[in-house]
Amino acid sequence: MGRHGWLSGVGRWRLTALLGVAAVAIALVVTLLNTLPGDGSPVGTTPDGDRVHGTPATPARTGPDVGWGFTHTQFSADAGSPEAVARVEERLTGTGPRTDTGTDTGTGAPLPQNQHIMGWGADNPEPAKGRYDFAALDRRIDFARATGATPVITLCCAPDWMKGGEPGTTDWSRAALETAPDPAHYDDFAALAATVARRYPDVRHFVVWNEFKGFWNDAEGRWDQEGYTELYNKVYNALKEVDETLMVGGPYLVMDSVDPRRTDLASTSLRGPWGALDRRVLDAFTYWNTHKAGADFVVVDGSSYTKDDELLPDEFTATDKFTAVGEWVRARTGDLPLWWAEYYVEPADGDDDRTGWSEPHRVAVQAAGLMAMAEGGAGSGFYWNPQNESGPDCAGCLWSPTDTPDGGRELPMGRLLSWFSAAFPPGTRYREVSVAEGDRADVRVLASDRTTLVVSTRDRPVTVRVDGERLRLDAYEVRRLTPTNRPTP
Repeated sequence: MGRHGWLSGVGRWRLTALLGVAAVAIALVVTLLNTLPGDGSPVGTTPDGDRVHGTPATPARTGPDVGWGFTHTQFSADAGSPEAVARVEERLTGTGPRTDTGTDTGTGAPLPQNQHIMGWGADNPEPAKGRYDFAALDRRIDFARATGATPVITLCCAPDWMKGGEPGTTDWSRAALETAPDPAHYDDFAALAATVARRYPDVRHFVVWNEFKGFWNDAEGRWDQEGYTELYNKVYNALKEVDETLMVGGPYLVMDSVDPRRTDLASTSLRGPWGALDRRVLDAFTYWNTHKAGADFVVVDGSSYTKDDELLPDEFTATDKFTAVGEWVRARTGDLPLWWAEYYVEPADGDDDRTGWSEPHRVAVQAAGLMAMAEGGAGSGFYWNPQNESGPDCAGCLWSPTDTPDGGRELPMGRLLSWFSAAFPPGTRYREVSVAEGDRADVRVLASDRTTLVVSTRDRPVTVRVDGERLRLDAYEVRRLTPTNRPTP
């Protein structure tokens, strides 16, 4: 997970472009070089001299829960046809039409947006110690600002020189990207994290690392929770030194599950019809939770299917795993808000693509997954957006590719995420919903005082009774009910 589109193809800004002329007085060049980072992008300075990129925006949310949004991957709407980019920006800010036909999709506050500091659309931020290249990251943060989003930064991955590579080089192979920094460079990575935090003062939420990448203890056949926690604590402390009000979370573990019949890996304490958690994951989480320097929120990720790509006992019931994991985590972390950094409900093929289901089927199961996470106590989650650079098809994407003027149009998954984010923001109080006994297998339902979301789990039309009201749903239909459009019994 978290691997789609890991290469970075973003070009660099040139110093000459900033100067605007080929010949400039040497004194002016020297002055500029003393105030520019390695990428040559413009910066301002705070009173204490910290570098700031751009004009800091006001995040939509400043508390430890940010709501339901998405993660930028290799291709996103920060580049492409200006018309298509503008179309996505309008949708994400809620200022454009809700659909291409002008009907309302329930878009409310801008969707929070997550971006990694290296990979998934961002270049190596520090190719050599003390030499920075933030051009690509700047553009992603600026895109979030332009759409009024709450930006989130995931502090992964590490420059090559922090993990045995040559300074000034970048190996974009998957194996290299997923290598953790050497322990001798944990302090350097923490310093990079602090530099990032100073550069973007309006970013208030930071996730430390991604999926324990590179943190595996081969000798003992388990996660290297000790190494990750040491890195986490150094980053946590470095960020708090920049600003003690910054919000930091981890451990971003993959909550892997296995067939419950396995006796070597299956947990005996966290299991259900969907499988059993890999006990090594729970051990790693427990170690981090016990030895962490602190946390403002807790982060996990995972899939509803097992490590062997089994959906037990079916794709909708398998999403109950998200609820069970959430309840287990919340029971051990008290009042800490729970985030899902990534969540998956459809097994991928060998190329990490998820194209086996129709879009209505995909959206229905994704809706069930979002419901299950909310029922497990989560207030924030990030959809890993598998955006394509070009082409007419984009399975599971939030918008059509932005390479042409006609691109950037909202797709069904984007509509669902907008609905869910607007209907169930952080702090939502959920209420019990009655479903007729014979109809319970046909629908999934989540409700607050103002919104009810109903999802058909069938590949055929069904008629059900929800809260005493009779509904006829098409195959895999996702329907949002509000007080103004509730049907008559």
